[in-house]
Amino acid sequence: MVGNNHRRPTQKQIILEVYESRGFEKAAAAEIRALQQELRRRLGDRFRPSPSYIAAVLRAAGKRVEYNDRFLDPAMDDHHAGRLKGLLHFHDFESTEDSIRKLDTVYREYREAMDRIGTSLARTLALKGKLRAESLAANPRVNPEKRKEKREIANWFRVWLEIPDLFFDWLELRKQSEEFQRMFPAARPPQPASTVKTP
Repeated sequence: MVGNNHRRPTQKQIILEVYESRGFEKAAAAEIRALQQELRRRLGDRFRPSPSYIAAVLRAAGKRVEYNDRFLDPAMDDHHAGRLKGLLHFHDFESTEDSIRKLDTVYREYREAMDRIGTSLARTLALKGKLRAESLAANPRVNPEKRKEKREIANWFRVWLEIPDLFFDWLELRKQSEEFQRMFPAARPPQPASTVKTP
């Protein structure tokens, strides 16, 4: 029996210990659920680690993780991570457009090189942007104006995922549309100064 002077194992230690003791070869949804249940059993109901947290702990420990959600970065080898890590931003319209432009450039390079892993990772990042923006848009604790903006941003990611080759033409038309300018007057591009001379 463990003495009282020993510290209780951390969530991370329990996750790794249970993963090893059960002989898991990978962590997909079923394995992650089993790890969640074991953590609750050992640490009590107030410990509710998210599947993303468990997957991140396992991935950091070098385990094979076959689980993705909007909060978990996709697993990347060093080659792809060098190009894709840190590309996803959607703080506002400007950062989102910049992020999609960079993702699109990398996606096209991978597509040209017939790198299916690279193209898939670029699309996975865009999907993650869409899902995270949708999550913020649905969160009642987020400011209503910000929620409206995130709904629009989620739509940008959706359109890029559906028609990447036409996306930037679509985006220019979208930003010039009456609906967009009515919904987001602050995002309206500055009008050029009038060149009409007064008589």
